[in-house]
Amino acid sequence: MLAVWVEQLLGFASGALGAIRDNEHYPSFMAWARDEGRILVGDDLALAQALAPELWSQTPLERAGFDCEPLARPGRNEPCWCDSGRKTKHCCGAVTIPGPIPSHLMWMLSLREWKGPTLKAALASGNAPAQSLLEAGLIAAESGQRGRAQQILEALFDGADWSQMPEQAEPAFELLVDLYQERGFYRKRTALLDEVLDRGPLFLRGVALERLCLMHLDNDDLASAREAFVRAQQALPDSPTLAYIEAMLLLHEGNVEEAAERARFWFRRLSRQGDLDPEQLQFLADLAENPGATLAEQMVNSEEDLADPLAALQALLEALPTAPLLRFVTAEDGSREYHRSAREDTLFAAWQKHFQVLVDEDAALGFEDDPWPHAGEWLAELCAHPEWLDSPQVMQALTLALTSRFGSLPWMAPSLFEPLAQRLERWLTQLDGHGDGSFEWDAADNAVLLRTGLALVVGMERGAREHSRELAERLLSLDAQDSLGLRELVLDQLLREGSDRRALEVSHQPMETPLLGVMMGRALALFRLERFDEASEALREALAINGHVIEMLCNDRARGVSLPASGLPEPGSRAEAWQYRTLMRDQWANTRGALDWLCDRQPQG
Repeated sequence: MLAVWVEQLLGFASGALGAIRDNEHYPSFMAWARDEGRILVGDDLALAQALAPELWSQTPLERAGFDCEPLARPGRNEPCWCDSGRKTKHCCGAVTIPGPIPSHLMWMLSLREWKGPTLKAALASGNAPAQSLLEAGLIAAESGQRGRAQQILEALFDGADWSQMPEQAEPAFELLVDLYQERGFYRKRTALLDEVLDRGPLFLRGVALERLCLMHLDNDDLASAREAFVRAQQALPDSPTLAYIEAMLLLHEGNVEEAAERARFWFRRLSRQGDLDPEQLQFLADLAENPGATLAEQMVNSEEDLADPLAALQALLEALPTAPLLRFVTAEDGSREYHRSAREDTLFAAWQKHFQVLVDEDAALGFEDDPWPHAGEWLAELCAHPEWLDSPQVMQALTLALTSRFGSLPWMAPSLFEPLAQRLERWLTQLDGHGDGSFEWDAADNAVLLRTGLALVVGMERGAREHSRELAERLLSLDAQDSLGLRELVLDQLLREGSDRRALEVSHQPMETPLLGVMMGRALALFRLERFDEASEALREALAINGHVIEMLCNDRARGVSLPASGLPEPGSRAEAWQYRTLMRDQWANTRGALDWLCDRQPQG
């Protein structure tokens, strides 16, 4: 019965709103309720008359500056407020309304209807109840009106009375953060998070800290992510989300065993409290058993329309047959070249009919368009035709696509990237049998294999670091010109493993242009090896490349610098120094005395 009443109420309220907008005066509205409104409630005149004053009293009026004109509720023996002329006890007072009438209903419906300047003025009035903003914003988002949803939800949080904020505001807050992210409003996103962290209610501060932690993880800023996690733990110590976030954080940090240990801790702690639903409890149990696999499964299942195709791809890669041999040629100068075969071209053409998007040949990694909006089609076709992966061009497109979407998630490496890396490595082993000449990017079709290798190195960097580094070193040995820019990546990974002498060797390999990451890596390796004079010289060379780097590393509270749209900062810029800080500050901080030594050498003035 309640569902029937809700449907009936919404129908009557929507009609009432239209009538009020036609003529914002009460007598005209009551005439509508008696003539037309009664039909919307089963031709029940008494119910229509009883509902009309209730809805009028909560309806914002444009002519009144979006204020309401509530009617004084009459006593039993006073004239009824429906203007029938009878006493209330013999009129609307004798009517039993079938269910509750939300006090914000007409505001919510008005926010759904208003557009342009009218909507802007209504929101600016500050009269809209928080619950109406919350519901109207969520409805707009669900219907795909992202700009409208953002506009309405901003009014909910701008100058909010945090003490009156309903706890249902949590999904609205998360939605607004997502909208800012999707639409590129990064400053607004940061400002909203800062305001909630400074003044918001406890339940929102915890959510904000969790989101902040995830944002730092996306940006590879592990130190800031760890700080945000600790603050979130203090704000909401019993939040089940913390178990999920800490597992992600530890996997990003490469601490696989500790991730499992901490997941078991969270499972024991939260299961004893007894206030989790069975689904949450099962997730925590799975996380405790295998954090990486559980997060990977959750990631795949969260992809909505792509869940089944991605699961099918994982199954395909797990059972992928051995890759066929390729055609390699040794040129007169001893260099080696890969040449596509007719069969490989045919396989690629069949794949491309569904994939459609072209690889950007002028970039190390990237496409001319986004392949993911129609990924359901090409994933399904690939799983139906696994032989397409015999073509390195198909391998290249697939690895680039997977890296663009899942390369930042350590738990996706075992099921998506490592099987493809093993396939590429079979081809590289075949290449080893053709001598030891160079394998240059610009020769023949070499770029296809090298670009595939780079995508796999990036895809495995967080979740299979040793495998990623080994493949990167192998590719670096093939292409002495380092067309892929792998030297910095290999150097960083060796430093993380504590292989300081090997890192030093890599830093001394010839390069056309000195790179900030290489020179700073050399300085850190020399410091660890206690070769301090040489470390100081390497640091001077690094400062000649970028004079901001020490300042960025030494400032505990350094503010982030936005990268350009290309993701590649200008050499010598603060953005370049920030990018190095994000990637490697933890290694300087974790090396005893290194940051103090570095900060003592900060240029003055």
